[in-house]
Amino acid sequence: MIDRRRSLAAAATLLIAVASAGAQTFPARPVTIVVPASPGGVTDLLGRALARRFSESAGQQAIVENKPGANNQIAAEYVAKAAPDGSTLFVGPESTFVVNPFLYARLPYDPVKDFTPITGLVTIHHALITHPSLPVASVRDLLDLARKRPGELNYGTYGIGSSGHLNMEVLQRDAHIKLTPVHYKGASPALTDVIAGHIQLMFISLGTAAPQWKAGKVRMLAIGAPQRLASLPDMPTIAESGVPGFEAASWFALYGPANMPPEVVAKVNREVRALFADEDFRKSFLAPQFFEPIADTPEKLADYLKSETAKWRQVIRDANIKVE
Repeated sequence: MIDRRRSLAAAATLLIAVASAGAQTFPARPVTIVVPASPGGVTDLLGRALARRFSESAGQQAIVENKPGANNQIAAEYVAKAAPDGSTLFVGPESTFVVNPFLYARLPYDPVKDFTPITGLVTIHHALITHPSLPVASVRDLLDLARKRPGELNYGTYGIGSSGHLNMEVLQRDAHIKLTPVHYKGASPALTDVIAGHIQLMFISLGTAAPQWKAGKVRMLAIGAPQRLASLPDMPTIAESGVPGFEAASWFALYGPANMPPEVVAKVNREVRALFADEDFRKSFLAPQFFEPIADTPEKLADYLKSETAKWRQVIRDANIKVE
């Protein structure tokens, strides 16, 4: 009996030593950064920026693996089942964790139990754009028109439950208007139809809207940021244009599988925060795309997830949004 206890104690000591050594030498093998979208989108761009950082600073190759489909569920399930050693990381849009649980009756992953929050990455403020033919020049004009013609104005989304859909639901609730959604399979086809005049308005990321606005293809009424941006000082916010407190944005964060060693989480967190604090990175990558960095502690991300979950649960229930 004593020998057996000694053997078990020795085995436990060995496991602790191996885990500690793995954390100290992280990354001990190539790192895969999983993104739930095809190449070229925001999650892909963020993933590739992180991969370059890890490859350059950690002395170990980091690659991006694109796993699009099922509103991020395919990628999330893959990461949830990966080894929690830091070799598999996930660049996740907020919808993966704070929207999907209320849209779908069943998910192949648990948004709380199956993941380790590591750090926020970026917030992307949305712009409210219209086709130039719509007879409005401001948010107040749009709200007045929508109140006179309830349900007649339509807007594009990039899918049921997408940020472009939910942010417009919040606008309708807060401004007491009624619009008609037209759901697309992505932001690009919806934007194409706004430009062509087939639909009248939409919310879309500021970085995507700005070139079309500058080219005169769409009218930008306002942005969903909490205050005016230094880079666009003359563009009003929606909150100051008749809908107090309103914000429209999407955000992205970095996660790992559940039960990652705290030492590994801390190291990955430090690498990401160092990258996002780098002035050259901010000027060359974040600023041109209007990305607002939100890299912070794992605890801050966990708290933010809780508050956002409560917010979007209420919005989805109030609007009775479901994915059939």
